[in-house]
Amino acid sequence: MKKYIQALFFLFTFFLCLILIRAYLHKPIVDQTVKSYEPTVLNEIKSLTNLSKSITFKTISHPDYEKFDYSEFNSFLKWLENEYSLIFQNLEKKYFSKTLLLKWSGEDTSLNPILLTGHYDVVPIKANAKEIWREDPFSGKIDNTYVWGRGTLDDKSGVIAILEAVNYLLENNFFPKRTVYLSFGHDEEIGGNMGAAKVTDYLIEEGVRLEWSLDEGSFLLEDIIPGVSKKIAIINVAEKGGLTIQLTAKSKGGHSSMPRSDSSIGHLAEALTKLEKNPLPGKLEGVSLELFDTVSRYMPFQNKILFANLWLFEPLINKILSQSPSMNAVLRSTTALTMLSASDRANVLASEANGVINFRLHPRDNPETIMNHVKRLVGNENIEIKKLGEGQLASEVSEWNSLGYSIISNSVRRVYDDIIVAPGLMVGGSDSKHYAKASINSFRFNPFPLSAGELSGLHGIDEKIRKEDFIQGIRAYIEILESGAAQ
Repeated sequence: MKKYIQALFFLFTFFLCLILIRAYLHKPIVDQTVKSYEPTVLNEIKSLTNLSKSITFKTISHPDYEKFDYSEFNSFLKWLENEYSLIFQNLEKKYFSKTLLLKWSGEDTSLNPILLTGHYDVVPIKANAKEIWREDPFSGKIDNTYVWGRGTLDDKSGVIAILEAVNYLLENNFFPKRTVYLSFGHDEEIGGNMGAAKVTDYLIEEGVRLEWSLDEGSFLLEDIIPGVSKKIAIINVAEKGGLTIQLTAKSKGGHSSMPRSDSSIGHLAEALTKLEKNPLPGKLEGVSLELFDTVSRYMPFQNKILFANLWLFEPLINKILSQSPSMNAVLRSTTALTMLSASDRANVLASEANGVINFRLHPRDNPETIMNHVKRLVGNENIEIKKLGEGQLASEVSEWNSLGYSIISNSVRRVYDDIIVAPGLMVGGSDSKHYAKASINSFRFNPFPLSAGELSGLHGIDEKIRKEDFIQGIRAYIEILESGAAQ
């Protein structure tokens, strides 16, 4: 018995030491390849004024293309050509509806081109926006700290920063070795089918194979992951797909004075509750594993114990991460109950009740796995399950050990210095779902710092960007363009 206890104690001590040693060795990997950086001198007032002016154009996209206010789009593009005349004098331009494609020809045509892109359409604002926003959402107001308005984050800041960077390089007589394409979409917020999709078709028809592309995506995030004090540049190497499903519950209906015990709404509520309480499986693997392996090296020691020993603590980590909406979205295909409809009168029992569920697909899943998951959980003969559209697979995962990723990563670290850079999964959508068809690798990242509080402005109220962060973003784009076009 004593030997048995000693053996158990030895094993316990051995595993405890193993766990602690692995945690101790779970340190940041130091990269010595990043060159020193002297901040680029910019005309900051002019750059900020241009961002401000771009916000004043109400380039709001609408699901119905016939309801676009094209006069605003035309005015924006006319202003763009006037303000950035040096670019339009030196680069070839081509329009696809209101999406602009520019080509900056390189000296070595044997090299695959690269593409930097953004979109200038914005989502609508509420009718009472001027009452609930601190500043008029289309004023482009510049105060001591911020530039305010719809598009300052999504994504006119990206469009203007790229143009400012190209303009700077042209003024300083930079000649690209590798051809550079720039594409600025007008309908990204509704899928990009008349903009980015048409640009991609054109590139493919022309035989253009992009070495890599860079679109909007994550930001240089602050205070996002508990225990990590450094800014984290998450360069998204893939984006989720999507599938929308409608559940239609049926019953006999009738008058509310004689309610049935098996109402359509009751059936629907039970089914929706099952779906919400039983999400699809999720785990740390692939890009999400790489993200947390990188970031966890900067966490306090007690957190390192968990992430350095996934063989033991992975179930616990998955459970903890699943409690955060943003982290949960990285682990699995998400289930979002979004729309309901039933009776249109208070005293009428609905013969049909409809619920719409929007799934965002992780790269490991597809529409068939989602449908099987729903059918298994719902399993009610009174409910009809129907896909609304064919759905969209998640994108392919781009290589984070590639030339493009290295250029973006090193450029951002040169400008911002002491930061963390890691690959990530974009949980929303972007025009890269189109551009990726013409690219060997596709990345999604905006090189602007953003705090958790400012992040809420995306598609929300009081969208704004710090002036200094916008200027630093221009510097980052200059580095990306200069490095990307030179090799």
